[in-house]
Amino acid sequence: MSDVLRFVGVTVVRGGVPILDSVDWDVAEGERWAVLGPNGAGKTTLLKVAATLEHPTRGTAEILDELLGRTDVFELRPRIGLASSALAARIPDEERVHDVTVTASYAVTGRWRERYDQPDHSRADRLLAALGVDHLATRTFGTLSSGERKRVQVARALMPDPELLLLDEPAAGLDLGAREDLVERLGRIAADAYAPTTVLVTHHVEEIPVGFSHALLLRAGRVVAGGPIAEVLTDELASRTYGIPLRIGQDAGRWFARLVR
Repeated sequence: MSDVLRFVGVTVVRGGVPILDSVDWDVAEGERWAVLGPNGAGKTTLLKVAATLEHPTRGTAEILDELLGRTDVFELRPRIGLASSALAARIPDEERVHDVTVTASYAVTGRWRERYDQPDHSRADRLLAALGVDHLATRTFGTLSSGERKRVQVARALMPDPELLLLDEPAAGLDLGAREDLVERLGRIAADAYAPTTVLVTHHVEEIPVGFSHALLLRAGRVVAGGPIAEVLTDELASRTYGIPLRIGQDAGRWFARLVR
């Protein structure tokens, strides 16, 4: 397998404070990674570097065999699917859901004068159906619930048939039903052998879909552990990551965490 992501000593400093500190991380083709850690651990910054939205202060980040800082990121970004709250905030409220999805083909938000072929429209329809929001295709983005918006964002991220899929807290803020529906659908995508290499950032092990193969634990910008998920999501490593005694378990392929008293 070739590396999709290769971080060597990646450090990101803001205002003299290291947000990421000497991160080494390899993600191989076909792997599905969950990135976990407490608030301020550097998870979103890690994803921004992987999405070419931020450059390391020190160290090297190789993304899809391209070295960040020595490649044209505007040519690289269409190969990366991204769903994040920051991206969602740039989507016009009046944009139709179908157009929100199909415009990812040109890596733009908002329909302008670009033209799309029928295969583009058909793919957008299939992705919206796979995420259970095809019935919302003619609705405007601003009228959707939080759960509906999250699923449309994932459909949009998959639209350009990316080689790397990055999901920043896709289940954050959802009620129990909406969360479980989304996590189950992400599990179906993870099970598809043709789905892109995936990195999902979350605060909660309960939001890791079935079928995810690897995990990375961050605390204060540093890697606590990274590797096959069953070797990383242990009581000892999770407790060290979150700073409290935790018991980590698994039931029917889903993970859970409990405080040890």
